[in-house]
Amino acid sequence: MPDWTAESEAAFDAYVDALIGVIGHADRAEPLKDYCLGLLMPIERKSVEPLAAVTAPSRVSAKHQSLLHFVGQAPWSDAALLARVRDWVLPQIEQRGPIRAWIVDDTGFPKKGKHSVGVARQYCGQLGKQDNCQIAVSLSIANDAASLPIAYELYLPHSWAEDTEQRKKAKIPAEITFRTKPQIALEQIRTAKAGGVAPGVVLADAGYGADGGFRAGLSELGLTYVVGVQPTLSVWRPGESPLPPKPWSGRGRPPSRVGRTDNHKPISAKALAEEFDAETWRTIAWREGTNTELNSRFAAVRLRPASRDYNRPEAHAQEWLLIEWPEGEVEPSKYWLSALPADATITQLVDAAKLRWRIERDYQELKQELGLGHYEGRGWRGFHHHASLCIAAYGFLVSLRETIPPSTPTRAQGRQTPGLPDGYRPRRSSDPTRAARPDLDPNPQATPDCGPGQPSATMSVLHKGNGQSASGSQFMTQ
Repeated sequence: MPDWTAESEAAFDAYVDALIGVIGHADRAEPLKDYCLGLLMPIERKSVEPLAAVTAPSRVSAKHQSLLHFVGQAPWSDAALLARVRDWVLPQIEQRGPIRAWIVDDTGFPKKGKHSVGVARQYCGQLGKQDNCQIAVSLSIANDAASLPIAYELYLPHSWAEDTEQRKKAKIPAEITFRTKPQIALEQIRTAKAGGVAPGVVLADAGYGADGGFRAGLSELGLTYVVGVQPTLSVWRPGESPLPPKPWSGRGRPPSRVGRTDNHKPISAKALAEEFDAETWRTIAWREGTNTELNSRFAAVRLRPASRDYNRPEAHAQEWLLIEWPEGEVEPSKYWLSALPADATITQLVDAAKLRWRIERDYQELKQELGLGHYEGRGWRGFHHHASLCIAAYGFLVSLRETIPPSTPTRAQGRQTPGLPDGYRPRRSSDPTRAARPDLDPNPQATPDCGPGQPSATMSVLHKGNGQSASGSQFMTQ
């Protein structure tokens, strides 16, 4: 184990002890601690076998079987573990300010085979194209200082949801049926609200915001949102509405739906943006980037969405339409619908919309530093257990960053890192001599160099307010 400060070592022990209570049997305490510890170690591959080798080098086989059972078979609750992580970490996050946002997103894991649960040919953001992959939907809470995933679920395509044999092999619970990604996200949000999680503005990209049922569900829950939409979104011009139902002729059923005519009809969000004059656009800055202030041109107007309102007895409520059109671009780049109050300023709208970048930081660290996509099992339970433990390890990093100031000067004699067995080389790994051994000091003086593809100092995430990810790179921007 890398050298720890006295504060970080005590914090890790207390953190894991708090999680043990929701795991169930007492004999799961050791694998829980070892699994989380292994995920924090600077090893290249964080599947079960390398985790066993780095946490118990003198008895790799026995530890491998213990961790394999713990993550792949043991019937502990992912929801209970994530709730305990949330309850532990949330007060630390809120020391820097109240929760501002609930961020919805999904992430993909490319797969070569077809037998891992949920694998199908679908769009994978990591590859930027359609390919064989798994997709998981998550919900994170965030303020300006930190963020934390609090819900995580695999998206199960139709081909899996309706295949009895595949479901049996992957041990997919009977209650899991096909749901769209927006439906999964909305259920995660309902659960969070019922659990008393501090509310925030719901943020999501156009994959969710373009779903009218998702937006309606958020409104029914009394939540505000700023969600991406497509440029083809049908809207009424500011000040316009659909026509009221036609007068009843006295025959048949009275008309009950709003209408439109050839001379009175909605237009697309893109067409509306192209009608704006130069004075409508304002340059707004939202935060500091890697080398400069991030800013762009925006316009915001109050209007009514027109999506399928011809099937409704009344018009949709007024919302904000926020549009980004960067200087020098031939057309707008992004569109958002927002249920923020009518007196919200354009700066507030931009600030909320752009806070969604924090989910990119979450996934960057979960994948690059904590091995979120490294699990090699094929079953439903193992996929979610591994992800929950990665989020638990990430929660420890977030809480430590918030509670131990980077100016802490005193270094304690830490526990020694157990060495790997002589000649050990995990499957799918490159040369292990490239592996770094960074310190877990919240304020290290230097970051060791790492070879290509090797995670750098995981604990550099502990730099409070340094604007960098655990890999040392600047947080990803919109």
